[in-house]
Amino acid sequence: MQWAKQWSKIKVIDTNIKPICEALKQAVQEGDQNSIPISLVDTSADTTIKNLDQLDPSFMYTQILKEILLTIDFEQRHIQEFTTFCREQFADNPTELKRIDQFEHEYRDRTPMWWYTSPFFLYLMLNRALRTLDVTVIMKMGFFLCDLHRQITRLHAEQYGGHIHSSTFTVYRGQGLSQIDFDHLVEGKGGLLSFNNFLSTQKNREISLMFTESAMTNPNYVGVLFVMTIDPSISSTPFANISTISYFQEEEEIIFSMHSVFRIREIKPINKDNRLWQVDLSLTSDTDPELQTLTECLRNETFPTESGWYRLGALLITMGQFDNAYQIYEMLLKQTHDDWEKANIYHQLGRVQDYKGEYAESIRFNEKALEIKQKTLPPDDYNLAVTYNNIGLVYEKMSEYSKALSFGEKALEIKQKILPPNHPALANSYNNIGLVYEKMGEYSKALSFQEKALAIKQKCFPPNHPELAITYNNLSRVYTNMADYSKALLFCERALHIGQSSLPPNHPDLQKYQKDIESLRKKI
Repeated sequence: MQWAKQWSKIKVIDTNIKPICEALKQAVQEGDQNSIPISLVDTSADTTIKNLDQLDPSFMYTQILKEILLTIDFEQRHIQEFTTFCREQFADNPTELKRIDQFEHEYRDRTPMWWYTSPFFLYLMLNRALRTLDVTVIMKMGFFLCDLHRQITRLHAEQYGGHIHSSTFTVYRGQGLSQIDFDHLVEGKGGLLSFNNFLSTQKNREISLMFTESAMTNPNYVGVLFVMTIDPSISSTPFANISTISYFQEEEEIIFSMHSVFRIREIKPINKDNRLWQVDLSLTSDTDPELQTLTECLRNETFPTESGWYRLGALLITMGQFDNAYQIYEMLLKQTHDDWEKANIYHQLGRVQDYKGEYAESIRFNEKALEIKQKTLPPDDYNLAVTYNNIGLVYEKMSEYSKALSFGEKALEIKQKILPPNHPALANSYNNIGLVYEKMGEYSKALSFQEKALAIKQKCFPPNHPELAITYNNLSRVYTNMADYSKALLFCERALHIGQSSLPPNHPDLQKYQKDIESLRKKI
């Protein structure tokens, strides 16, 4: 069978028809097998002692995204919006278009698990979106993600509630990992690993091994057999045996909901050429304390008292998903008749347009918010300060510095009257006034205001919070303008280090920090 090695898509060679059929079924069911979204141990930190419990930020953002989606009441129209979206994606595929029609008309007639495990597009689409943090698709599939999670939760309670099956058991998952990801996995031995998607596993070791075959013929991949020890008493992530409700009912399949966290116990070669490895994992409720602190902080910042869609919009702005945030707030604006709600939505739309560089539009939205607030609030109300602050920030970007300074100082005056001296909102004002002075060429004043902002933020936020990265970046830029490139590089590297541990990997700020660092290194 030497010829098979030339073809990376060949998974298994067998002349017996039954194993071939089983392998084909599993291939359809787990078509994206080698690309599941994993949060590996962070090994990039330049520290003497590596934190083996430090999961990457994708874990945090997809977790909060899931939490918010679970609070939203989805309706029939959301299913129709999703199928309309799918028809656009599969416009040239008659087979999938028929399946989309079937899904739209029969969705409630089947269980979410049946749809997920069927040879439709859902499995691939959902897990690819979770892997790449494609928020557009995750939002479109929000109703399905929630239904699937809830079904797994119900099944878990039925099958393992009260720890009826209290003894531990073992499941398997075979797949390929890129050499880079595998190296990170080896370096993280003893640490944590999270699967950020819905994780399919098998009780049958041999079937799982089939999925390592293609990776072993690809020089850039390593075959990995995950051997997972499961203690049913650990309930941090629901999981369930879906043998009787799966589309493929012959298989002993255990599925985990999103964000199952495992401890990496042992990594050892299975064959002599080191192309196939066994990775022993155990399900754990342990979490990274730093990430937990940051996650809790982010929860508090995304308006936990608000309803689902408002919270989702706030999170999307934090993630740099501005177009998606705009769509949500535009939808909310059409649905409300309450002036105060409109003011808050205009405020958020102003933020979004500011981040997108649509400054005239941002001013327009902020002025609408200000008009409503000035009619209903006393002149020293904090909400007025927020809007003054935002308008000043946009005018600074439009190079209208006198207006920017005027609005910035109005905001600061209100905040100093009503807030304690170390409140983060004061840091925000110092930040923004510092930016104006920087643009006016008054670098010593700019530096003073940015240092005030930093002093407050260091007291208010955890050390890996993206707000600190913003101020470090601002300080870097001031020092660049002062031609002190060594200090500028130091602060920019701090900004990048924090950004890498607290922002999604596709966030626009990360590219900006890296570009600035490259530029500064050339100047030193």
